[in-house]
Amino acid sequence: MTRGLRSLLGAVSLLLTLVLFAAPAQAAGPTCNGKFVNPITDVCWSCLFPLSVGGLKIWPSGRPDTSNPASPVCACADPLPRIGIAVGFWEPARLADVTMKPWCFPNLGGIRIAPGFDIGQGYLAGPSMVGGRSQSTAKWHVHWYVYPLLYWMEILTDFVCFEQASFDIAYMTEIDPLWQDDALTTLINPEAIIFANPIAQAACAGDCIAGTVNLPLDPLFWCAGCQGSMYPLNGNVPASIGHVQSSRLAVSRFAYKMHREALAWGTMGSKGLCKKYLMPIMRKQQYRFQMVNPIPTVSGRFACSAIGASTMPPDAGRAYPAGGEDMGYLVWRKRNCCVL
Repeated sequence: MTRGLRSLLGAVSLLLTLVLFAAPAQAAGPTCNGKFVNPITDVCWSCLFPLSVGGLKIWPSGRPDTSNPASPVCACADPLPRIGIAVGFWEPARLADVTMKPWCFPNLGGIRIAPGFDIGQGYLAGPSMVGGRSQSTAKWHVHWYVYPLLYWMEILTDFVCFEQASFDIAYMTEIDPLWQDDALTTLINPEAIIFANPIAQAACAGDCIAGTVNLPLDPLFWCAGCQGSMYPLNGNVPASIGHVQSSRLAVSRFAYKMHREALAWGTMGSKGLCKKYLMPIMRKQQYRFQMVNPIPTVSGRFACSAIGASTMPPDAGRAYPAGGEDMGYLVWRKRNCCVL
């Protein structure tokens, strides 16, 4: 039995366990909607590209790409010295639920894995003048899955660049107090106070344009482009203009949070050729987000948009009342790797 098949069987076993555990609790809370991600029909496989060797794109794409090492030859010492070829590609590495309903897992078929108590109820509220609030607000939860799809499908056997892991639920924000409270969140983003001013936020307009036309601006790390401010690193969105915009902001913040907590690492550029490296300030250019729930985006230039890109070209009309309010995203990660 191959390693990829063992990983897939392990994922199926985990899913069956979760379904059995969640069945008696399904009726105890709000309805959770979603479906399992079909790796054939729900994945934008053209998002793998461009594929590069050194600075040369051997499989081009209409989607923008990050800078790749110029030389096609690379050398590593991990632990033994080796010489290889520098390749660059995009890999589907993580999966994310983004939902307002605690313990709701859209990407697991819309099940609720409720522990018997509610915690961190989310919401999406419209404009109100109560207490001086005059704009829509939202609160989202995120579930982060390890999802090394290329390794499971064994597209290239024993390819050293693929993350060799099994399906797993790596993080649930319902049990994270830093995700629930803005004050506690300052423990991991104390610098947020520096950018809480009109001038810093006005600069995010440039990041919005850059992320939509080409790639987001990594120097403006406090910006999430057209979605708003990257701070605070939690799911409390003070200016929500719809499910897609605010859910993409929540998953962008969560990805940054994972980097700040050293639970996600850098994989792009020359530093990533031989191994992953610490990236406490996330480079936004490393990621693309593809919607897989409720309606997958599987074609077109904006099917897997960069962080901060406008949601109007790809995702307009893809969230709808009742059955289409629980979101799921496939996280594509740029990988530069030294291949034997």
